[in-house]
Amino acid sequence: MRPLAEAHVVITGGAGFLGSYLCERFLREGSRVTAVDNLLTGRRGNIAHLGDVDGFALVEHDVTKHLDVPGDVDAILHFASPASPIDYLRLPIPTMKVGALGTHNMLGLAKAKGARFLLASTSEVYGDPQVHPQPESYWGHVNPIGPRGVYDEAKRFAEALTFAYHRSHGVDVRVARIFNTYGPRMRMEDGRAVPAFMNAALGDVPLPVHGDGTQTRSLSYVDDMVDGFLALLTHDEVGPVNLGSPFEVTMLELAEAVQDACGSHPGVVLHPRPVDDPQVRRPDTTLAERVLGWRAATPLAEGLARTAAWWREQRSTAA
Repeated sequence: MRPLAEAHVVITGGAGFLGSYLCERFLREGSRVTAVDNLLTGRRGNIAHLGDVDGFALVEHDVTKHLDVPGDVDAILHFASPASPIDYLRLPIPTMKVGALGTHNMLGLAKAKGARFLLASTSEVYGDPQVHPQPESYWGHVNPIGPRGVYDEAKRFAEALTFAYHRSHGVDVRVARIFNTYGPRMRMEDGRAVPAFMNAALGDVPLPVHGDGTQTRSLSYVDDMVDGFLALLTHDEVGPVNLGSPFEVTMLELAEAVQDACGSHPGVVLHPRPVDDPQVRRPDTTLAERVLGWRAATPLAEGLARTAAWWREQRSTAA
């Protein structure tokens, strides 16, 4: 792969939350960037500020259908997929199609172009884990026919297909297993914990907590995650590699931290837990730290404060 300053990078899901940050980062590195997005859950507003930047192009396209990208391509980062439960429960078949057909098409493009391929996989491949924290060697505990299974199994299949192309066709691949990520540009209606808590706290209404709030997650600020993606893409490690924070919080602790960040403390209200909602989630990050030299560095309070400031601005603009 050529140096980033000389590279042409294709990013599927480029108008999404993580994809838009990747577009920015590669452009700063001097790369030429082609963002591909069907705008099902991505938004033009996430990348509107890049429209006049030399070397950037948006292709509105559904990657479950064949895509031809003219000229050389050095790297493909496959981030296209609904990623929030509220989205993949609403869009179960498109979620499975982008994990299967979309991954197949992008691997085919990588093979044809001799490009490096990075798959955005997920901690959801571990399901409701029986091993804690979760190392990359853990095979997971997933209900394949439950409502969450459409996302879990789409990503598990995408990993299997990626390694099949690696072994059978020699495609140069990398697999990142992404744990919960938050920051500015998350959709206000996203439905995941941080957006839901931010909306409630800034609206001065009780924060919606599922179950008894003792279930845990490990949250990483978006800038740290982008550093992790670049570290993996430019390293010889194939993966899978867990990218996430080793700092674990309960949902009640997260709700309190969001209220602190927002300067509003309306309390919480408990709701029933969704089906197959994982009880615990924390990555074993030994591999990322030892091989990539990467670790999520932004303290939760600092990341939430930045996110809350952005959220206030968005709510003010919408009002």
